[in-house]
Amino acid sequence: MTSPLPDPVIELSGVRASYGRIEVLHGVDLKASPGEFLAMLGPNGAGKTTTLHVLAGLVQATAGHVHIAGRHVNGTNPDALARVGVCLITEGRGVFPNLSVSDNLRVFSSSGTPVSVIEERSYDRFPRLAERRNQLAGTMSGGEQRMLALARGLATDPAVLLLDELSIGLAPLIVESLYESVVESAKDGVTVIAVEQFATLVLDLADRACIMGHGKISDEGPPAMIAGRLRDAYLGGS
Repeated sequence: MTSPLPDPVIELSGVRASYGRIEVLHGVDLKASPGEFLAMLGPNGAGKTTTLHVLAGLVQATAGHVHIAGRHVNGTNPDALARVGVCLITEGRGVFPNLSVSDNLRVFSSSGTPVSVIEERSYDRFPRLAERRNQLAGTMSGGEQRMLALARGLATDPAVLLLDELSIGLAPLIVESLYESVVESAKDGVTVIAVEQFATLVLDLADRACIMGHGKISDEGPPAMIAGRLRDAYLGGS
């Protein structure tokens, strides 16, 4: 007898979202299961980042339904979503440059996880941060700053990890190292949605992939299948 599929942790149904009068999402339907690593690909301006922001509560849906772990969360603010386990790692460095590594980690204790636990998890996962715990974050390399941003998010033990262009501006070896931690988190049951331009790497790691274009999910399926359809998606083919 086939085991029933787990209920989705994330479910978007007919979601629309706008910036002022400009609608960016035109009816997004998307699901992700516990421990699933979903790669979200597509050209710039397709609505990928806005989709992550809707899930994190930074942008409110103007229509449709947003469900996290079976709960209807339309209109829920970002702090409340963070407290129930939704973690967004935004594009860019994502750290407080004038604070030390240790103080950057301390900021995330506001989510309810004790500072000692956050530091222990972060330094165990990324020993390089332990070596630089007293260093100002802004004086570290770009890769180390992204490492710190990722460490802060993972240390809060999220249920959902949303990654927006983790690889941007970084050398491939650093990107691979960061994604190793992301994959381990997915194995531990964290649902991961990664928006990524570095498609080759993320497709090798993901359980499933989708292509977004013109504010909708235009295709989804196994990574190997999606890899074969990316060229048309980026160049505007049918």
